[in-house]
Amino acid sequence: MNANEPHEQRTGGWSQFGSTPPAAGGFPRRDTIAMEQPPPPPAAPHKAARFTAGQKALAGLALAAMAIGGGAVGAAVATSFQPEPVATASAPSPVFKPASDQLTVAEVAAKVQPTVVMIQGQTGEGSGVVLSEDGLILTNNHVVEGAGQGGQMSVKFSDGKTARATIVGTDPATDLAVIKAEGVSGLSKATLGDSDALKVGDAVLAIGSPLGLDGSVTAGIVSALDRTLTTGPEQQQLPPGFGQEQQSAGTTIGGAIQTDASINPGNSGGALVNAAGQVIGINTAIASEAAGGGVGFAIPVNTAKQVSEQLISTGKVSHAFLGVSVTDATGDVPGALIRQVTAGSPAEKAGLRQGDLITRIGDTAVDGGDTVVGQVRGFKPGQEVKITYMRDGASHEIDVTLQEDK
Repeated sequence: MNANEPHEQRTGGWSQFGSTPPAAGGFPRRDTIAMEQPPPPPAAPHKAARFTAGQKALAGLALAAMAIGGGAVGAAVATSFQPEPVATASAPSPVFKPASDQLTVAEVAAKVQPTVVMIQGQTGEGSGVVLSEDGLILTNNHVVEGAGQGGQMSVKFSDGKTARATIVGTDPATDLAVIKAEGVSGLSKATLGDSDALKVGDAVLAIGSPLGLDGSVTAGIVSALDRTLTTGPEQQQLPPGFGQEQQSAGTTIGGAIQTDASINPGNSGGALVNAAGQVIGINTAIASEAAGGGVGFAIPVNTAKQVSEQLISTGKVSHAFLGVSVTDATGDVPGALIRQVTAGSPAEKAGLRQGDLITRIGDTAVDGGDTVVGQVRGFKPGQEVKITYMRDGASHEIDVTLQEDK
């Protein structure tokens, strides 16, 4: 596997689309079972209420829905039933508490919803984030793939108005694209934040058009950072009414944001926002198991900014090139084993050899070949990167200056 090419999809790896097509309607069934209640115990002398560990209980219900719709991804929702708090007339709305501001969930949603659009095409639908007042919109490449082959798109704004849209540029390597809505002006544009400042546990909202329900909002937290996710080439099995099945090209994305905010079919290309209403990610994929839950992933907005700026200015994106083919390590030490080094490449110039085991690239630990692929794609040509590797049982570090991938 070349470190500048998609990693081969492995059984059980991340999947953008899940493994099971949806049932008609796209929603799971939820049954309620009535349990016969035992007779109450005899009255006992009054004592202060106390609970032992054996008397405490937590019940949970996991619902799973897996479907695809053009720019859509599979989805899963997990809900725990716990004692309800007592509500009062003066109970405040839940509050986000960022360092620089204090907004309720409702205020963040109201601020961001006008900047997120629904994208409809011949083969499905997705979401997008408004970048400019005159109609530049950031979305996923897999949302607009059909339009790139002569298909047509329309964009629906939060006020219900629609406009035709054309592609400005696409970048399959990062699964990002920019489109342009025609004949519009004075749009509300999104405020882009800093994804490098995110911390695990930060509150986030996912905003988009799941299942065709434009302007939908789901809440969660940042579950993990710097994930590498590989979406392999896969036949998209669309729900009834979403059009014909189509082949979606896969890619490997590094540095992804993992969230438990519910992401459903149609959320692809929509906004993941922080507590200040700033976009910090572009929702793009989900990892799920047929019998379990799922977690969502978003492309960091810092990567999206870099890619979108190049697409807007030149219509294409320059990617960094390391010059190694790698595979997953099979020994006790996790990493990426170098199978081949390209002659004249940055890797060869820095001294990397066939058989070296890459264990860290930049600040990221390497647990397989796809980690190297995803990380390299997140760097810029000309950027110097520290690589840690093992050779003959000893650990070494080198600095590699990446070149542009021609």
